[in-house]
Amino acid sequence: MENQTYVLKNVLLETGFEYEGDEAKGTKTALFCIEVDKGKIANIKPNDLNINGVDAKGRLMLPAFKDMHAHLDKMLFGLPWQAVSAKRRTVKDMIAYEQKMIPEWLKTSVERTEKMIDFLHSYGTHFIRSHFNIEPTSRLDSLYHLEEALQNKKETLDAELVAFPQHGIYYTQTEPLLKEVARMDSVTFIGGVDPYSIDGSIEKPMELITQLALDNNKGIDIHLHERGESGIKTIEFLIDKALENPGLKGKTYVSHAFALGHLSAAETEKIAERLAGAGVGIVSSVPFWGTIMPIPTLRKYGVEVLVGNDNIQDHWSTFGSGNMLQKAHLIAELYGYTTEWELSRTLAFATRYVLPLDDHGSQQWPKVGDNADAVLLDASCSAEAVARISPVKSLIHKGNIVF
Repeated sequence: MENQTYVLKNVLLETGFEYEGDEAKGTKTALFCIEVDKGKIANIKPNDLNINGVDAKGRLMLPAFKDMHAHLDKMLFGLPWQAVSAKRRTVKDMIAYEQKMIPEWLKTSVERTEKMIDFLHSYGTHFIRSHFNIEPTSRLDSLYHLEEALQNKKETLDAELVAFPQHGIYYTQTEPLLKEVARMDSVTFIGGVDPYSIDGSIEKPMELITQLALDNNKGIDIHLHERGESGIKTIEFLIDKALENPGLKGKTYVSHAFALGHLSAAETEKIAERLAGAGVGIVSSVPFWGTIMPIPTLRKYGVEVLVGNDNIQDHWSTFGSGNMLQKAHLIAELYGYTTEWELSRTLAFATRYVLPLDDHGSQQWPKVGDNADAVLLDASCSAEAVARISPVKSLIHKGNIVF
C-alpha cells in the first residue's frame, strides 16, 4: 500500500503568522496540491482545481497524532460498558483483579485491540507507544496477542512496545519473564511500576530495570504513581543512572511521575533542570484531579514531555477518550495557553513536537521528502484546532489513506 501515488488537491496549509506589532494575531494559510509517492511527500505545488486528484475540500492538513502512553493489550473496549469500581482503591487491589480477569480478557484481546486501533485512527492517531503486561498470569500471551493485532494493522499504524511488569517484579515473581522479553527485538523499552510500594524497595527493582535496558540496548519507561519521598527518590535514581550511562540519555522516561506535582516551585525548578541535563523525559496523561503536573516548568528547562491517553475504557479510569487533540486542548486550558501563538505551540503535545510553523512563523512542515503522515481537519489553523478540538476528517499514514 505504501507504493500508492496520488495527488491531494485543495489542501489548506499554514504558511506563517499574521503579526500586529510583535504579537502573532492570526495564522496565514493557502491552498496547495500535495503529491504523495511511496509513502513520502514527493511534491508541494500551488493549488490546481483542474488536476486529477483526491479533493481535500479545503481542510487543514496537520501532522498526524502520536499517543505516547497506551495499554492496547489491556482494556475493556469492545466489551459492555463498565465504570471503575469503588472497591478497588490501591494498585495491589488492581493486581488481584487483573489476576482474576486477564485469562478472560485474553480470549478476545486481538479482535478488540484491532477495533481500538480503528477507534484511535478516527481521532487522527497513527503512532502509539503501548505498554503490554508481563507477569505470571498472562506470561507472554499479552505480548503475542498485541503483536498479532499490530501485524494485522501494520499498513495503518506504527507502534513501539514497553514490557510492563504491572504486577511488580518481585511481588509476583516476574523477574524471569522480564529478562526473557528484554531480549526480544520487538520490545523497545523496559517498564516498571511503583517499586517502593509494590516491591518494597526502590533500588532492587530499579537496578534490574536499568541493567536490562543497558544489556539489551533498550530504553526505560516506568509507571510512577507514588507521591512524596519514594516518588522523588525513584526519579532521582533514574536521573543518576542516565548521567552514569550516556546510553540511557534520551531513552529514559518516567510515566505519570505524580510526585513532581506536589513540590514547591523551587524544588520543581531544581529537578526539572536535572531531568533535562540527564535526558530523562516525562510521559503524562495530563491529570487534573488533585495533581496538576508542572508541564510548563519542565518544558522551560527543555525536558521532553510526551503525552498519551493511558486509559481508554478500562478498569483503571473511566475517562480516557482516545483523542490526542483533546489532550492538547486540556493542556491549553490547564495552563492558560490562550493566544494564537501559544495554542499553535500546544499542538506539539499531540504530534510529538512536529509543527507546521516554527516559533518564529517560518513554514517547516510539510516538506518534500517527509513521511506522508497527516490528518485533515475542519479548522482554519492549528490554534483553532486545539481550542475547538476540531473534528478529524481523514488520516494518512505513510501515504495510506486510513480513513
